Order: sequence, then C-alpha cells, then structure tokens
Amino acid sequence: MTLLAPVTDGARRQLAHALRSRVAGSDARVKAERIWGAEGPRWFTPEDPIWRVHADAAMFPGGIRALLLQSLHPLAMAGVAGHSGYKGDPWGRLQRTSEFLATTTFGTIDHAQEQIARVRSIHDRVRGKAADGRPYSAGDPHLLKWVHVTEADSFLTAFQRYAVQPLTADEADRYVEQGGIVASALGVVDPPTTVTGLRECIGSYRPELESTAAAREAARFLLVHPPLPLAARPGYAALAAGAVSMLPRWARMPLRLPWLPVTERFVGGPIGGIATGAVRWAMSDATDERRRAALQRGDSSGV
Repeated sequence: MTLLAPVTDGARRQLAHALRSRVAGSDARVKAERIWGAEGPRWFTPEDPIWRVHADAAMFPGGIRALLLQSLHPLAMAGVAGHSGYKGDPWGRLQRTSEFLATTTFGTIDHAQEQIARVRSIHDRVRGKAADGRPYSAGDPHLLKWVHVTEADSFLTAFQRYAVQPLTADEADRYVEQGGIVASALGVVDPPTTVTGLRECIGSYRPELESTAAAREAARFLLVHPPLPLAARPGYAALAAGAVSMLPRWARMPLRLPWLPVTERFVGGPIGGIATGAVRWAMSDATDERRRAALQRGDSSGV
C-alpha cells in the first residue's frame, strides 16, 4: 500500500488538475483564492445544505441533467443558442457558470453580490426572437425561474442519488430555500422554498416545453459530440449516462432519448455513480482543505 501511494496520489493530482482546468479555467487557483480565502461574512456555512450539495462531485451529472431540461423551453433555448456560444466556447460558458455558483455559495456576500450584478447586466443585453418569432429576454423573471428550478432540482436529484450521505427531507427543503436566496437576488420572483414547491413549479412549465430542433441539437452536443479529447470521453460518457438516468420520463421523447428503465437502473445509474465517485476522489484533498479553511475562519454567518 505504501509503495502504491505515490502513484495513487499522482493520479489523483493529475485528474484533479484536468478537472479544474476544464471547469474553472486556467486561472482556477486565482479564482479559488479569491472565493475561499477572502475574509468577510458569507450567506452560507459549511454546515448548510447548499454548501454540501454544491461542493459535491454530484454537481457534474446534475449539471448535465439541468442543461438537458433547460433546453426544452424554446425561449430559454433560443437565448442559449443565440448568445451563450455554447458550441464555439462551451468550456468558457461552463467556467463562467461554475464561478458564479462557487462565488454565490462559498464566497463573501460582497463578492457574491458583485457576481450577481455582473450576470444581471449581461442578462439585460441578451434579447432576441425565437424561431417562431416570439421575443425573449434573459432577464425575464419567468425564464429565470425556469433556469433556476431546473438547476435546483437537478443538483438536488444528483446529490440524493450519488452523495455519500444524502440530505434528510428537512435538509432538502432547506437546500431549496437557500437556493432561492441567490435566485431572488438574480431576479427570480417568488422562487420555491420546499422540494414539493420545486417539483410543482417544474410541472407548471410543462405546457410551455417543446421538442425543438435547437433542443435536440443541444442534447446531441452534450451527449454524443462533447468537445473533449478521446481519452476524456469515457469518463464524461459515464457522467452523462448518470445524468440521463435521472431525467424524468416526460423529458425523454422531446429530446429523442430512449426510455430504458432496466438498463438505466442496472447500467447507466451505477456507471454514473462510479464516475461521480472518481471525481469526488480526485477533488477530495481540495474539498477537505477548503472546509478546514472555512472552519478556521469561523464562517457562521449563514442566513
């Protein structure tokens, strides 16, 4: 075991570096120092459900699931296709999203509010018309709520399936409530505060969802043609399999994704769990270090 330790540690560091460079960018260390090292009050603490969920590797399959669900709203998808550059610069979009989530969850209140103001200013400029001629705006509270509830539901669903210690029912409600704090600051009106409310809100959007060419193209991009080197594709495919296995049945047909409950139960879901566990193992040192730093700072200012 001792002889293998350097090899194991080296493999973990290599995988962690590859993940950080993809998800956070080449300046990941600088961003991390600003988010985790800054002194000042924070909205959330290491003991809060939102901290536990957003710090876990289950965010990887959860994020893929969220993007698949979000694409089903034609106006939200039109905004993504027309302005986000998700094909030309997919990693840049992912890095901006991950920085927003990390800053608003783990960073100081000042830094979180700076991020929110930046994103709101971008939303103000994202306007256009969907393929059917309907206008859209990224700052529309109705579309913002769709993006928020699909993310919250996906992150929570993935955590409950793949986390070492899932949230209790009360903690899950608290997670939804805490996510609503950031969503409200971003412009969402009356975000849900319980898991039941979250699921009901998603259900209320179903009459607006459509199987558009843009949504199906986005699904193919995410699941079949990800912009990754060949060596990284098996691991990503395993995470994607886990994401698809968590999709509700009603979301499958519009995206041309098969419903294979037996295969997903015994193959897709477990493979996703193995891949998520590998990511958790790779990032474990950084996660432990940041938690210790937060505890040493005495972060206890949660809302």
